[in-house]
This record gives sequence, structure tokens and C-alpha cells, in this order.
Amino acid sequence: MVAHPLPNEGVWQPTGKLVNGAPAVYQTFVRPDDVHTSLLAGAIWMDQRRLRTVLYNGIDVPGGGPWLRGAAVAPADDASLVAAFNGGFRLDASRGGYLTEGKVVRPLVPGRASFVIRNDGTATIGQWDREVALTPDVVSVRQNLDLIVDGGAPVSGLRQNDTSQWGATLGGEIFVWRSGVGVDASGNLVYVAGQLDIVSLANVLARAGAVRAMELDINSGWVSAYVYDGTTPQDIHGVKLLGAIQRPPNRYLQTGSRDFFALFAR
Repeated sequence: MVAHPLPNEGVWQPTGKLVNGAPAVYQTFVRPDDVHTSLLAGAIWMDQRRLRTVLYNGIDVPGGGPWLRGAAVAPADDASLVAAFNGGFRLDASRGGYLTEGKVVRPLVPGRASFVIRNDGTATIGQWDREVALTPDVVSVRQNLDLIVDGGAPVSGLRQNDTSQWGATLGGEIFVWRSGVGVDASGNLVYVAGQLDIVSLANVLARAGAVRAMELDINSGWVSAYVYDGTTPQDIHGVKLLGAIQRPPNRYLQTGSRDFFALFAR
């Protein structure tokens, strides 16, 4: 995305645990802005043939419960945990709904960008009541704002300095920690995070292969993604997508306040 790439910039590399002897996750980094070349974005590609996705529920967002999948990955599931990343905005700011484990925490909103998990563990991203709807196989829906990538390209009308439509940023800054997730043409997931404006986030997701994508949480306290080594509570270790991610590698292994997504070996 810049004229003179660094070594391995934009090159997908296998990472994390093997699943049935093969990589299930690849990651890379890019500099999305040819002016602000000190800013990095990291991307993770996740193979849904080898992974199943679960929505976990924080003690504050969404709150409530009791939940089967609560505020941390249980130690009994460490052996199959491959990757995890943050959810969306607080529900009162998401302009969307939240459904999981048979409970409607907040009503689903037509037209909103939606992360949808089916009962076979596959996930997709789409516009509610267009690509995705409340069919019998849907077990979780996390909505957050509107799609930022559609038809394989950033949607029209994205503005770099927009801090209202795409979330209030700390100090009104434009380049803040942002995250987003998309689905590629083969149905696999792509997650992106870094110090980005909304336009750059959409551009990176599209360049990484997303045909549809949505923004997730923003600001440094909430954006975090990890892949995992180890299989027991004693040796499991989260590896940050980018070294500058603020939260520690055990964020999703200990009780937390916000929802998140975890991916496990099939």
C-alpha cells in the first residue's frame, strides 16, 4: 500500500497453533498511509474450514447472564483456542442489536452491519435482512454501525475526519486504534487493527480480501487481537497481532468487561 514496502510487509505468514497439522491463521502487517508511514496496521486471516467461532459476553457489555460463554475463555478450552479479538462498541453506541445463547439483549436493527455466527460454528458479516437474517441456524448476532466494505470495496461517503458516524475518538483524534472484521469471497474471516482513520481501515480490509466488512471497537483500551500457543492453563500464551496493542496477552483468558470473539480448532 506504499511505494517501498518493508521486508514481509503485506505478505501473509502462518501463525499460531496448527489445526490437524495445517495452519488455520495467517497474519501480516502493512503501512496503510503513504504519508504517515510510521503507522502500522495488522491483519489476521482465519480459515473457517478449520476454525469455529464463539461470541463471549463481558460482565459489562452485554452484561446480564448467566452466560454459557461468559467473560473469559475457560481453562478447559485452552487446548483448542487458536485466536481471539475484540467485539464492538458499547450497546448504547453501536446503533444495533445483540443476540446470543437464545437471549435478545438488544433488538436487532434492519440494515445494520452484523457479525453472525451459525450453529455449525461458521461466521459471516453482512447487512441485516440482506445477506443475513434470523434464520433457524443463527446462534449469535453482534451488530455495530453500518458496513464499511461492501461488494469488495470501501463504501461511498467515508470521511477521514468523521468522529461521529464511526465513533467518538479520544481527544477527537483521526488516527486512533481502530479494528474491523470482514468476510472474503471464500467465506473466511479477516480482522484488521491499528492506528487508522476510518478510510484506511476500510481500505486495508478490502485489500486483504474482504467483500463485506464492519468496524468493531476503537481506541487503544479496547482494540486487541491475539493468536495462541500452548494448550494448558500453565503454558498457553497469547501473541499480540501488533506489539503496540495496549492490553496484555492474557486479556481474554481472564474476566473482562467487554464482549469478544474467540476461534477454536474444529
